[in-house]
Amino acid sequence: MDATEIGSVRCVGGWQKRYRHSSTVLGCDMVFSLYLPPQAERRAVPVLCWLSGLSCTDENFVIKAGAQRYAAEHGIALLAPDTSPRGEGVPGDPEGSWDFGLGAGFYVNATQTPWSRHYRMYDYVCTELPALVAAADPALDMQRQSISGHSMGGHGALTVALRNPGRFRSVSAFAPISAPSDCPWGEKAFGNYLGPDRAAWAAYDASLLLGQAGERLPVLIDQGDADPFLALQLRPERLQRAAESANYPLQLRLQPGYDHGYLFIGTFIGEHIAFHAKHLYG
Repeated sequence: MDATEIGSVRCVGGWQKRYRHSSTVLGCDMVFSLYLPPQAERRAVPVLCWLSGLSCTDENFVIKAGAQRYAAEHGIALLAPDTSPRGEGVPGDPEGSWDFGLGAGFYVNATQTPWSRHYRMYDYVCTELPALVAAADPALDMQRQSISGHSMGGHGALTVALRNPGRFRSVSAFAPISAPSDCPWGEKAFGNYLGPDRAAWAAYDASLLLGQAGERLPVLIDQGDADPFLALQLRPERLQRAAESANYPLQLRLQPGYDHGYLFIGTFIGEHIAFHAKHLYG
């Protein structure tokens, strides 16, 4: 399970790299990006995994967020996988929509045909990809990991962290889909990937998982109050209520005037990386 380097450019004293590999879990070739800060040339560095949102690839975050400058400051590697399986034979949305199928894996393990053959992004993010990068680069300290993401990726980051106690030091999200069992994006994805039994959906719903969590992981969430998807699709109030009921230490910040895009992410990504650095190096 070797990865082939397909790109490498100097960036803020470190290296922004891109790799391709054959994924056994997903049954297709996959691409991921990895930023190595300058500290990685001298010592092992912790890893922050970033999960992107609907219709994105690994490159959206790499190109638009400006995160490398802060990662270099704090000595943190940035790992950014793609958002879904891709390639010949991988099914997309039959209607050609952007909110399901290609670019919209939702970080679940699909159980329904034809999706179950390829759409196993949960196992890919949790198992296959970390093992691959750990073997590929000794400069990565996989004992010190945190996770973050945006929108669909914020949902993914929260559910992956909540379901894997002891794996991550901290988790953060920008405008996450907080209650996917109860919003149109989530209902479409879960209904297709997981089937009609809503009990199966609970395993991937952060607003439901949070109350059952045995680990009290530091959580930071930023949400713009001018986000056009806020009321119908994102529903952060559900997550906030779950945290209050469970006495979970969640910090949810409503940012006035900000929307759903990468200018919003770029404004606060430095604070998120500093938040993770505190726990990765604490």
